[in-house]
Amino acid sequence: MEVYTTENEQVNAVRHFFAENGKALAVGVVLGIGALVGWRYWQGHQTEALTEASISYQKATDALMAKKPEGVAATEQFIQANDNNYGAFAALQLAQHFVDLKEYDKASQQLAKAAGLTKDENLLPLISLRQARLQLQQNNLDEALKTLDGVKGESWAAMSLDIRGDVLARKGDLKGARDAYSKGIDAKASQAQQALLRMKLNNLAS
Repeated sequence: MEVYTTENEQVNAVRHFFAENGKALAVGVVLGIGALVGWRYWQGHQTEALTEASISYQKATDALMAKKPEGVAATEQFIQANDNNYGAFAALQLAQHFVDLKEYDKASQQLAKAAGLTKDENLLPLISLRQARLQLQQNNLDEALKTLDGVKGESWAAMSLDIRGDVLARKGDLKGARDAYSKGIDAKASQAQQALLRMKLNNLAS
């Protein structure tokens, strides 16, 4: 059947189709209507679930940021219960909490969880960049470079090259670091980031 613009037209079309094709198609029509109702119910359920997830996320992360004793446990429980972007954001928040406490191994574990909870093409590069910075902090330099290799997208290039330059400089590869910083400046970096990259370039020359 062709596409109809209103629900009334859809209902009339079903009736007409049924009349023409006989009672043998009754089961198929009933299943089709059931699928439509089920789809609408599922959409409503999803909206309600996301609203509840948003409220729970806010409560858990507020407790975490306020450094309340129950904050870590509440956030961990939220992450376990939400296999979606909300869970990934909560894991990012918990990772930052552990970084502030200098518990870098725990922070790295939360970033790995965050990466496994989302397929969002805008969120995954952010998680990878944070993981690379953490690996640099832990002096896991080769791992940091591998992580950066997985960061795609022009909008992330300047930040990725900035971190890559830091990693290469730590490894003693000053030529590679200089090249990374220079490419970062040319990669549509913000003015603030361009200034930072130029400062790093100047520090390498001194």
